Amino acid sequence: MAFYFVQFLTGLASAASLFLVASGLSIIFGVTRIVNFAHGAFYMLGAYLAFTLTERFSGATGFWGGIVAAALIIAVVGALVEMLLLRRIYHAPELFQLLATFGLTLMVEDLVVLIWGPSDLLGRRAPGFAGAVDFFGQNVPTYDLILIGLGPLVLGALWLLFQRTRWGVLVRAATQDRDMVAALGVNQKWLFTSVFALGVFLAALGGALQIPRDAANHAMDLRIIVDVFVVVVIGGLGSISGAFVAAVLVSELNAFGILIFPKISMILVFLVMAVVLIVRPWGLFGRPEAAARRTPGLTVNPWRPLTSNERLAAMVALALAAALPLVGGSYALTVGSEIAIFVILAASLHFLMSVGGLASFGHAAYFGLGAYGAALLAKLAGLPMLACLVLGPLLGLSGAAVFGLFSVQLSGVYFAMLTLAFAQIVWSIAFQWVEVTGGDNGILGVWPEKWAASPAHFYWLSIGVAALAVAVLRIIVFSPFGYALRATRDSPRRSEAIGIDGKRVQWTAFVIAGTAAAIAGALFAYLKGSVFPDSLGISLSVDALVMVLLGGVETVSGAVVGAIVYKALSIWLVSQTDLSKLVLGGVIVLIVVAFPKGIVGMLGTIANRRQPQPPKALVSSGIETAE
Repeated sequence: MAFYFVQFLTGLASAASLFLVASGLSIIFGVTRIVNFAHGAFYMLGAYLAFTLTERFSGATGFWGGIVAAALIIAVVGALVEMLLLRRIYHAPELFQLLATFGLTLMVEDLVVLIWGPSDLLGRRAPGFAGAVDFFGQNVPTYDLILIGLGPLVLGALWLLFQRTRWGVLVRAATQDRDMVAALGVNQKWLFTSVFALGVFLAALGGALQIPRDAANHAMDLRIIVDVFVVVVIGGLGSISGAFVAAVLVSELNAFGILIFPKISMILVFLVMAVVLIVRPWGLFGRPEAAARRTPGLTVNPWRPLTSNERLAAMVALALAAALPLVGGSYALTVGSEIAIFVILAASLHFLMSVGGLASFGHAAYFGLGAYGAALLAKLAGLPMLACLVLGPLLGLSGAAVFGLFSVQLSGVYFAMLTLAFAQIVWSIAFQWVEVTGGDNGILGVWPEKWAASPAHFYWLSIGVAALAVAVLRIIVFSPFGYALRATRDSPRRSEAIGIDGKRVQWTAFVIAGTAAAIAGALFAYLKGSVFPDSLGISLSVDALVMVLLGGVETVSGAVVGAIVYKALSIWLVSQTDLSKLVLGGVIVLIVVAFPKGIVGMLGTIANRRQPQPPKALVSSGIETAE
C-alpha cells in the first residue's frame, strides 16, 4: 500500500509540470485557434535555459531566480515569434499556422544541439529540497512535494487572472467567440500577443521545473507535446480547470498503468482520450464552440480537370521521371522511390483534407498498417511480394473503416484530435505487442523479389503505383462522388437537404484515403526491407501534413509538388549539413510567410494575374445569372 501511495504522489508531481504546459497550449488555442506544434519546443527551451542559469548562479536565489528568469526570457521570445511570424499569417488558411509552428520546432531542435550540445543535461538539485521524506517506509523526493503544492497554486493564480481582471474577461470571451470580441472593438493583435506570451511562459516554466527531475534532451519537445494534446482534449479547449483535472488523470494513468496493465500501459491514455472525444467532443470541462470555423476547402477556387495541354505536360514530366535510371545511380533511384511513395501518402491525405475538409493528425496510422500488413504476410504467411502488396493494404483499409466510423461524427479540431488518438493507439499496440510486431526491434528481412530487387525496377514500380494512385484520386475528385464530398464539405445542411448522406460520403472518403496511404506503406516496407513502429508515429503524420500544406491544401495538385519538394529537400540537407532541421525549418517558415497559399497556390495566383480579366459588365452579368 505504501508503494502505491508513493506512486500516486509521483504521478501528482508529474501532473504539475504537465498542467503548466497544457494550460498554456489550451489558452493559446482557445483564443488564436493555432494548433501550436512549437509549444513543446518552448518547453524544451525553458528547460535548457534554466539549466544554464541555475548552473551559472549559486544558492537558492540563483536557482529559483534562474527558473523564473528562464520562463520570462522564453515568454519574450514567444511574443516576438507571434508578432514577427504568426501575426503575418493570421489571415492565411488556419493549417498554415500549424506549418509555421512546425518549421519553428525543426529550427529549435537544431539550435538546442548547436548551443548546448547533443548530450543530456541533468540540472542540480533544488537548494533546500534535495532530500526525501519518508512515507510509510518509502522515500518521496522533497522536490516532488514542492511540485505537488505548486500545481494548485498556479491554478488558483490563473483563476484569479481570468475571473477577476478585465484582460481575463476578454480572453474568456475570445475563447468562446473571438469574432464577436473583434466586433466590439477589442485590439485583437495585442490580445493575441499577450495570450501567446502567457502560454509560452507557462510552457517554459513547466520545462524549467523539470530539470532537477529529468535530464534535458533534444527529443523532449515531441515527447511532451503528445501528452499535452491529450490533456487539452480531455480537459476541454480553453478550460484551465479542465487542464488541471486532465493532467492529474493522465499522469496517474501513466504512473499506475505500467504496474496494473503493463501490456497496454501506453494505450490507456489514448483510449481515454478517444472515449472522451466520442462521448463529449469538447472535453470534460469545455464548451461547444459558438460557431464552427471554415474548413480548408471553403476558399478553394472552382476546380476543373486538366486541359489537354496540362495532361500532356504531366505525361512528359512522368516520362522524364521514368528516365531517371538512365542517368542516376542506385542512391538516386532509392531516393526517387522514397519520394514516389511519399507522393502517394501526401496525395491521400490531401484528398481527405482538401476535398473532404477533414484534417487528420493521425494519417500515418494507415501508412504503418499497410506496411505491417505486407511485412506480416511476407514473414508469417510466406506469400509472394505481389500478393503482399495487394493484400497488405487491406489491414490499413480495415483500420480506416473502423476508425472512420467514429471520426467522421466529429469535425474541425475534434476530428483531428480523434484521428491522433486512434493513431497513437495503433502505434502503442505495435510498440508493445512484441510477439507479433517485434516491438521496437521491428520486422526485418522484408526484401523485394528478384523481379523488383534492382533499384531501377523498384523505382519503376514505385512511380508507376504513385502515378496510378494520383490519377485515381483525381478521377474521384471530379466524379459524382467527388462533387457530393465537396458539397458536404462546403455546406453540410444544403447537401443534406438535397439528399446527400454526408456522414456516409465522408466515411467513404476516409476509407479511400486510408487505403491509398496503406498502399504507400506496403511499398515502403519493401523499400526499407523492414518495418518499425515509427512508421505509425506522430512525426510521420506531421510530415504528411507538411507536404500537403507546403504544396497548397487549397489546390488540386499541391500534394504532389509538396511531397517532392519536402522529401527531396530534407534528404539532400541531411547529406549536406549537420543542421538540416534548422535549414529545412527556416525554408518552411519562409515559404509560409512569402507564399501563404503554398507553392502550387502561389503559381496559380501568378498565372491568374497574367490572364486577361473579363469586362466588368460581363462579370456582373454572370453574377446576376448565378444568383
